[in-house]
Amino acid sequence: MQTNRLPLEGIRVVDFSWFAAGPACTEVLANHGAEVIRIECHTRVDGLRVLHPQPEGKYGLNTSGWYNNVNASKLSITLNMRYSKALDMALRLIAVSDIVAENYTPGTLEKWGFTYEKLQEVKPDIILLREPMQGSDGPHANFSGFGAVISPLAGISHLTGPSDRPPVGMGTHYTDYVINPGHAVIATLAALRHRNRTGKGQVIEVAQLESSVSVIGPALMDYAVNGRVQRRQGNRLAHAAPHGAFRCRGDDRWCVIAVFSDDQWRALCRAMGDPQWCREERFATLQCRKENEDELERLVEGWTSARTAEDVMETLQAAGVPAGVVQNAQDVLENDPHLRERGHYVYLDHPEAGRTAYDGPGFRLSKTPGRLRSPAPCIGQHTEYVCKEILGIDDEEIAQLVIEGVLM
Repeated sequence: MQTNRLPLEGIRVVDFSWFAAGPACTEVLANHGAEVIRIECHTRVDGLRVLHPQPEGKYGLNTSGWYNNVNASKLSITLNMRYSKALDMALRLIAVSDIVAENYTPGTLEKWGFTYEKLQEVKPDIILLREPMQGSDGPHANFSGFGAVISPLAGISHLTGPSDRPPVGMGTHYTDYVINPGHAVIATLAALRHRNRTGKGQVIEVAQLESSVSVIGPALMDYAVNGRVQRRQGNRLAHAAPHGAFRCRGDDRWCVIAVFSDDQWRALCRAMGDPQWCREERFATLQCRKENEDELERLVEGWTSARTAEDVMETLQAAGVPAGVVQNAQDVLENDPHLRERGHYVYLDHPEAGRTAYDGPGFRLSKTPGRLRSPAPCIGQHTEYVCKEILGIDDEEIAQLVIEGVLM
């Protein structure tokens, strides 16, 4: 039986993180009940706030689909950390919080005097979550960057793309949304459990490079054991053929097909109507198919290109051959019957962006499932609430702080 109580209710997070890797982590906490308060500033706006996609005719700091999608269920206050009064307010907020999160270049918090020891002075059991790009020490500790930089450093880009072309990368800041925030969430929950058991907080360091390099485990093992550096193979695999994305009828429509065994190969042939070329000796075994893979793919695409991607997928799946449509954004958001029936995407009404889609929680707890409680905040939307209700600051002092540029 489900309960309306969310599992992280009562946990407060002071969130200094920005761009994607940090906010993607703290959104998971927010959607499961934590009160996440983003610390922002008009003089140094989170870069995601100005990036596309933006609703047509509504470009502004509060309408970025990119920013909004990783900041649902959060609060936002504006503090200009160049002022000592802002630093004092941040410490007061930390004193009544459980977690501080940041993904700045190492040394940024320390410039404000926010060492972990200082944070412990105001909140002895505070948990500090840090997501530096390459860690807090080492020769590259002060390097900054994004997922587009981490993917090449971690060896992911080297393995991505056709074998006869330069590395193409993942096409998105993959590590910012999947690997780093996932590790950070798990580490944060572990630190909370440790605090519940011992009464002690701790520092979590999720070095984004070290977190990301775990993705290429098979390639690392291949080199460690065999001394072999794996190369790009496009969509191909050494132990499967055909294995790739095949053009289908329509504009930029594709279906992936993956044949791992001779039984699946024979099933593919039957699904294609058992053409004469399927019985040729050059395709009789996996080794033969690998040796003639270019021609094999051309012939298979001759069959797929006359059919819709959906027809290819359904026909092959019914025959026991792994296949799937290469879905675009419209497919995933509107046409995928499975995602639609499960209600993965959540539509929320934002005061400036309007009604837009948000990713739902990436996992579901049977007793205490997470949920999106509110759209992403406008910048500084909750400054007055936090000042009054959490910090106990009256209207006169708030007005003075605005005049002085502290609440900026």
